[in-house]
Amino acid sequence: MPTTETTQPASTVSPRPSKARRPLLRLAGVGATVVVTLVVWAVGRLAGADYVLSDPSGSVIIDPVVTAVVTLVAALLGWGTLALLERLTRHAARIWVTTASIVVIASMVPIFLIDATPGTQVALFFVHLAVAVLVPALLRARNA
Repeated sequence: MPTTETTQPASTVSPRPSKARRPLLRLAGVGATVVVTLVVWAVGRLAGADYVLSDPSGSVIIDPVVTAVVTLVAALLGWGTLALLERLTRHAARIWVTTASIVVIASMVPIFLIDATPGTQVALFFVHLAVAVLVPALLRARNA
């Protein structure tokens, strides 16, 4: 009786991105974070948030440009921090997730201490939370 051997077809999808694709995936993660943050900002605006912060020296309006620029800077700093940690330690992902989580939580505290409408405070809370989208996007590319 002839022996037949069953083989699995070779997968054409690599479970890990190549080292050359890592920066592109991370750049896409940064871009996605900015887009998601702007969408959350817009939903807050449609829900009635005025994004006006008041202090003794006057008022500040958090518009889409400010939101996009601050998100972009935060995302690029997060990417740079992860890249530096990857060069310095084997535990880069764990350290980075812990640090990023602390930064996100700390960034939310002042939201409820500022002089703004409750709708603006809630909307800003969700805008800050949207920045956390960066975590899985960058870590996915980290395993290359």
